[in-house]
Amino acid sequence: MTTLQQIDLRCPVCDTRFRSQAVVSTNSFGGKRTDFHERAAGTQPLPYLIHTCNRCGYSGAERDFTEEADVTPTLKEHVWNELAPVASTGMTGSEKYEAAAKVADWQSSEPRHVADLLLRAAWCCVDENDSEAERFFRRKAAWKFEEALASFDGVPREERAVLSYLVGELWRRVGDQKRAAMWFNTVADEVTDPQTQRWIMDAARQQRDCPREWFG
Repeated sequence: MTTLQQIDLRCPVCDTRFRSQAVVSTNSFGGKRTDFHERAAGTQPLPYLIHTCNRCGYSGAERDFTEEADVTPTLKEHVWNELAPVASTGMTGSEKYEAAAKVADWQSSEPRHVADLLLRAAWCCVDENDSEAERFFRRKAAWKFEEALASFDGVPREERAVLSYLVGELWRRVGDQKRAAMWFNTVADEVTDPQTQRWIMDAARQQRDCPREWFG
């Protein structure tokens, strides 16, 4: 099961102090989907890995509420204009990740970091039974991962095969089979160690030819 605890946070944008729930421990007994979405038995931990200030809407992981947070005047302006209007109504897990992705984008974070947040927003949508929003976030995540892969040093060489597979799987799950196949076909060319990375080549072939929803 997932264990939660209350933590005290201070918002670096508006200086509001508030309490939030954080994950102490979890499990992966619920299995892993072919887009790497690990499922826990019992309460799903994802919504509790991102925190949101209920006054201004600033969102991020616990470390984003420390003194090291990168808060510029421009970021503050974006947060007050775009996130504050929806913060007071309470946010779902996917909305918290979307807000965190916007904050990361405004901070000029690496595309891969923004993509990871958008992917987790899509995963939250699965539990929220919102298939339209799920497709929306999968597409946005795929575009950001593509941006990371297109940059010279956006993705370490040894991780490019796995990320190329993930982009293919994201497009497959939104129904763009042609684009999915194109990405699945690039996986073998990105492999750096055929012995240890055979699993990702096999997964790409599987999802291209006879897709499954779960690993294992």
